[in-house]
Amino acid sequence: MACLLHVFQKVLFLVLWAGVVGDKLLVVPQDGSHWLSMKDIVELLSQKGHDIVVLVPEVNLLLKESKHYTRKTYPVPFDQKELENRYHSFGNNHFAERWLLNAAQMEYRNSMMVIDMYFTNCQSLLEDSATLSVLRESKFDALFTDPALPCGVILAEYLGLPSVYLFRGFPCSLEHMMSRSPNPVSHIPSCYTQFSDQMTFPQRVANYLVNSLETYLFCCLYSKYEDLTSNILKRDVHLPTLYRKGSIWLLQYD
Repeated sequence: MACLLHVFQKVLFLVLWAGVVGDKLLVVPQDGSHWLSMKDIVELLSQKGHDIVVLVPEVNLLLKESKHYTRKTYPVPFDQKELENRYHSFGNNHFAERWLLNAAQMEYRNSMMVIDMYFTNCQSLLEDSATLSVLRESKFDALFTDPALPCGVILAEYLGLPSVYLFRGFPCSLEHMMSRSPNPVSHIPSCYTQFSDQMTFPQRVANYLVNSLETYLFCCLYSKYEDLTSNILKRDVHLPTLYRKGSIWLLQYD
């Protein structure tokens, strides 16, 4: 099922772009395993004749050079060792024992190890006037991003570009609210509850309570991006409103 979904995403994405050959595409990826599925699509688009620039921090795990795209780097204030140590701790903590009442807190603390680092990434990019100037002058036609973290979403607004999202989901379920897709809590278990779609009544109540906390979790994880966005756009910003401006959402779910 997962393989079929992955193939369908590629086919759909290429069909949507098939009528416009030669677009100039800016790609703002998320490092790590998120990049692997995006990379497949980027390479296929390159073979279709699109001119692709992938914007990456100079310190990264998997965002390497390729014949399929031009890689544009920007400086960040940490080294390769710190990056690898954070990812190592993040991965190991996924195997830590947890139960329903502390799962959200553990996931929050674990996620913040990498989210804080990538906030620093984004801040470095959006305060790098030389890089922003090059991006403005490049006159891209669209921006392709993984919006697990909002830097690509912010950059699309700053550059005035239509955006396409390839998304594995927030650590909360607000992608459904933002994309206006159905997500009934009586049938769809929230992240980290470990419930199936055959919930008992007590599980449905617990699922509702967890779902009601997800807006608060989003604020905890992402609110500081709003100040960063307000500084670059010179206006007050509501981050979920920026997310709703995405032209196409490709959601990677099984």
